[in-house]
Amino acid sequence: LDHKTCYYDVDPFYFYVLCERDSAGCHIVGYFSKEKKSAEGYNLACIMTLPSYQRKGYGKLLIAFSYELSKLEGKVGTPERPLSDLGLVSYRSYWTRVLLNLLKENRGTTLSIMDVSSITSIRVEDIVSSLQILNLVKYYKGQHIISVTPRAIEEHIKTFSLRQDVAIERQSIRWEPPVDANAAAKRNK
Repeated sequence: LDHKTCYYDVDPFYFYVLCERDSAGCHIVGYFSKEKKSAEGYNLACIMTLPSYQRKGYGKLLIAFSYELSKLEGKVGTPERPLSDLGLVSYRSYWTRVLLNLLKENRGTTLSIMDVSSITSIRVEDIVSSLQILNLVKYYKGQHIISVTPRAIEEHIKTFSLRQDVAIERQSIRWEPPVDANAAAKRNK
């Protein structure tokens, strides 16, 4: 948390808390917070997994959930910057897994960076930087173009040993984007 500004007012944030349930009851695993109104398009402000639950995929699950909420809102999102070193590693891992799986599933289909952003709700800049690291994007005539072959995708999947982490079942999410009370009142006048 040394990379973040400490605010004592929590009203501008939503908090999503992840718990694990066993025979002894429910135990907090971690959480993420999200600004209620983010002018920058942040879909996550702060994320934390308790130490005893780290290295079990819960951080990736929280990141994935933040993007599922962005999809339900019909928005593209990105985490609040600056990212900690661990945060950057976690996000790069998430983005890489999502992008490689999407490119594998859409083999033979021409996808633009904007198409990928619309499908995944990942910000264009995050997609481009992740694809640049994988050497799967070229800059041509002033724009970034996805440049992949099925073999390149398979090689990256082997290299990153992409396993299916705990997945979010989008159809099981019972959530609706919050309604801005001020905007709703203006519409109703």
